[in-house]
Amino acid sequence: MKLTSRISITLLLALIAATTLVSGCRHHKQHAPATKVIGFMTDFDVKDDAVGICKAVMDGVAPGVHIIDITHQSQPFNIAMGARFLAGSAPYFPKDAVFVVVIDPTVGSKRKAIIAKSKVGQLFILPDNGLLTLVQDRDGIAEVHEITNPAWMIGSGISSTFHGRDIFSPAGAHAARGDDFAQAGPSIDPAKLVRIEIHNATVDADGLHANVIGTDGPFGNLVLNVPSETFALLGYKVGDNVTATLAGKPYTMPFVKTFSDVPVGKDLFYIDSRGRLSIGTNQGNFGEHYKIPSNATLTIPHKK
Repeated sequence: MKLTSRISITLLLALIAATTLVSGCRHHKQHAPATKVIGFMTDFDVKDDAVGICKAVMDGVAPGVHIIDITHQSQPFNIAMGARFLAGSAPYFPKDAVFVVVIDPTVGSKRKAIIAKSKVGQLFILPDNGLLTLVQDRDGIAEVHEITNPAWMIGSGISSTFHGRDIFSPAGAHAARGDDFAQAGPSIDPAKLVRIEIHNATVDADGLHANVIGTDGPFGNLVLNVPSETFALLGYKVGDNVTATLAGKPYTMPFVKTFSDVPVGKDLFYIDSRGRLSIGTNQGNFGEHYKIPSNATLTIPHKK
């Protein structure tokens, strides 16, 4: 066989081998399990490096993982607010999403670090301190494991004050890359999860009895524990004026669909995007202007 023929055959074989290798790599990539989306929420704020460190830990365990920030400005130590934000955002994430939530006022204590799977299919990595209460009430919890396996943590040097970095972030990344979360630690009965007390608005012969449960971001709109269907029991319709007693003081304002339905600077009742009765000021800050305290009481009589 001539030398040129041998070279041609050698080159052809090399080309076939290279093509097979590339095809195999593509096939592997197509069938490699994709990491799940992580929803990340804390009360850390963004003034220091804590959030960035946690994200770096997650990426180190699950390279390229897609992390969506829910908020890092939940009020410090406010578990009820965190529970509300978590339940409000979870439905907009994929059914197999992973949530890493660190609002943990008793970090380093005997409270458990857990992974819980909802009946929707989402995974929640967080402290067992009541953050799951509203998700549990709406979606149900199918399975819970305490995180005790060192392989699901950052290593042996676990800090007593930064479990967001050392436990929750690596555990969340393990879950996101598809590791069996049952390996994180022993099973816990979902019925034994810590819960926060939920106060719902009530309606009796005297009218509505409710509370302020938060404010709407920087705008100062008051979030109330009043679902729209509860408010409807009072008989008010869009366009009616509503007289209420808020934090012991009387207020009268219209019940309208949106802010621009009243002049700039005027107050209003409206149903917010989560389906709750709220109070605001068109292009103003109701809570700040009137100095409304957290958990202030609200009463509204039946429409006459």
